[in-house]
Amino acid sequence: MSDKKEILLVLTDKWCDWEASYVCAVANSYLEYSVKTIAVDQNPKVSMGNIAAAIDYNIADYNDFSDVAIVILTGGLSWDEQDYDDIAKFIRSVVDNNIPVAAICGATTFLCRQGFLNNVKHTGDSLELFQSQKGYSGESLYISAQVVVDQGIITANETAAVQFAYEIFKLLKVDDDVTATWYDNFKNGAIR
Repeated sequence: MSDKKEILLVLTDKWCDWEASYVCAVANSYLEYSVKTIAVDQNPKVSMGNIAAAIDYNIADYNDFSDVAIVILTGGLSWDEQDYDDIAKFIRSVVDNNIPVAAICGATTFLCRQGFLNNVKHTGDSLELFQSQKGYSGESLYISAQVVVDQGIITANETAAVQFAYEIFKLLKVDDDVTATWYDNFKNGAIR
């Protein structure tokens, strides 16, 4: 492990490359974090934008969580095509180790289907979509919002990449002034 805390980016085939790009670029380049990819195997994962990402860690071999700051799951087209029981088991270990989990778009549907959102406030692409998922019983905790943070779990809908990054930066305790300025700039634009 490196001397920096790691941000683990869980990748699947056809992952949404833009949904965690703000977090990855800022954290890896300007903050004291190292972004690493993790997947169910070592094969490069090709994004919806045809970007092939190398995989740093295999989920089956990963068991030392001491350097992990947060685990991020992006959306993607394969969340509905696969059960990803191995990813679910990994996320259970992450949660059991009190490490924050951030999910956006289709990854929130995966968390809901796996029961992770039954006892925390959350959001996603729609309540109706969640209600159609076997294993979901958290309807009363669903909030129609861009991003919801509760008990170490960040959830965001598919249009919330900037807000998603902002909430992750806050959770990572990036300087409040820097975070607020960054958010204002990327949410509202540099030219007004």
